[in-house]
Amino acid sequence: MVNLITGPRGSGKTQQMIDLANEKVKTSSGNVVFIKKSHKDTYTVDFNIRAIRMADYPDILTLEEFVGFLYGMVAGNHDIETIFIDSVLKQANITLESLPVFLQKLNKISSENNIDFYLSIGADKNEISGIDSSDYNVIA
Repeated sequence: MVNLITGPRGSGKTQQMIDLANEKVKTSSGNVVFIKKSHKDTYTVDFNIRAIRMADYPDILTLEEFVGFLYGMVAGNHDIETIFIDSVLKQANITLESLPVFLQKLNKISSENNIDFYLSIGADKNEISGIDSSDYNVIA
């Protein structure tokens, strides 16, 4: 399942994601991954969560490369149960216009590998097209 947390900048999405990740790792039988552009604001992420700083991978520049990165993570670790992607519009070249394509690709990864995704999106949910599908769970 692909879960979306939407809202304007400064509305507490990152902290909500961290709280969700910290709760998820307590009950998870698999691995929990938290992807963020930088390590800023992640000092409260549980030690058992794999935190990935995308700034460490500067050559991942496109949506396709980012999806390939996710497939590589999944291929290298079949125990991943949940992936959190904070500020998805700051990752690679993902924009509001390309977000529906990205969400479709995540939905495919999710269903093929039984992985839950949680994404924070710095936009109002009425600004995002294609999220009214039953494939997505809009949390906020």
